[in-house]
Amino acid sequence: MPEINVVTQQYLDKIRKYIDRMPSLSTTVTKVLEVCNQPTTSPNDLNRVISLDPVLTGQVLKLINSAYYSLPNQITTLTRAIIMLGINTVKNLALSTAILGSVGREGMECLSMDQFLAHSICVGATAKSIAGLADIPLAQREEFFVAGLLHDLGKIPLSNCFPDDYRKVLELCNLQRCSLLRAETMIFGFDHRTTGRIIARKWQLNDNMIETLWHHHTPLKATEANRPLVKTVALANLYANLFEIGSAGDLFQEPTQVQQIIDDSGHDWHAVAALYKTVELEVQKAQVFLQVSR
Repeated sequence: MPEINVVTQQYLDKIRKYIDRMPSLSTTVTKVLEVCNQPTTSPNDLNRVISLDPVLTGQVLKLINSAYYSLPNQITTLTRAIIMLGINTVKNLALSTAILGSVGREGMECLSMDQFLAHSICVGATAKSIAGLADIPLAQREEFFVAGLLHDLGKIPLSNCFPDDYRKVLELCNLQRCSLLRAETMIFGFDHRTTGRIIARKWQLNDNMIETLWHHHTPLKATEANRPLVKTVALANLYANLFEIGSAGDLFQEPTQVQQIIDDSGHDWHAVAALYKTVELEVQKAQVFLQVSR
């Protein structure tokens, strides 16, 4: 690894202190993740954890009774809701709302939080749709949604910790018409992937989430086990940027990087682009998914 210069080290030290002060995931969410990672977990196991948290219980019931599912009769028991939603969906609801609620509490200094969330939701929804193209089992597709939703988390503390410098990053993008990643590296000596990985480790997220935050611009660097997920999120991120659905500040796509992501993905771009209507529906559904936390 190349030697880090003094200025970059100062930025890194400050951002680590900033992230250290961020609230940890709640005990309930940590326990939910722990229980869900056990191969023998049942809805009753999850019910015992979630029932101790009235807020999360309310979110789960709100989701199952939302227009997203359009059930004829209201579900009033937590265990029934968990069975119908599935353990993965409940786990990802808890994780997504906890993380976005934590890092997004203060908004963003240099980017529109609404546009950022629209971009994040689109990447999650697109990743889930691409997973469908690849015949990923339905139960696993929510993992693709959450990985896409959280992939750009590192931009929030980076923007809020160094607002003046981050505005310079955005100006540099406009002047040189370069990627945000390149401009961040030119100003800080590192980019939002580094910040995202620090957050993911603080919250002890699993390896596939850590690798997504770290490698979503360079998916071939992910471990073989997590590469399909990371490649899918990288392609979904490109999709959201090219179709300009929301914005996370990355307004200019460098042609060589675009082609590299497409080539690495193993998908036909025309087939991905043709998912537009499916993605649109998934985005609408995902917005309901996040609204339950408000």
